[in-house]
Amino acid sequence: MATFDDFLKLDIRVGTILEAKVFEKAKKPAYQLVLDFGEEIGRKKSSAQITAHYTPHELIGKQVLAVVNFPPRQIADFMSEVLVLGTYSDGGVILITPDKPAANGDKLG
Repeated sequence: MATFDDFLKLDIRVGTILEAKVFEKAKKPAYQLVLDFGEEIGRKKSSAQITAHYTPHELIGKQVLAVVNFPPRQIADFMSEVLVLGTYSDGGVILITPDKPAANGDKLG
């Protein structure tokens, strides 16, 4: 079992997707994303297997939640810097999003 202190170690922030494109070299269908997490964290990249429910075009401008304090992970020729959060649902991953506009960099609390 995880403890509340374990949960507090995660830095989960709101980011806005600025760029999204098909990740051609990924083993499983994925997109390469560039997200804006505000002035403190800046822009970060992520590889996300969210192709079942989203097109690159509809992702632009979408706010999502992501873990920003995991170590970067090399995926093919791409360095994924944050983990975008979603649920494993019927038909693919559904993103976790704020239900109202939030400032980039706002922390889950």
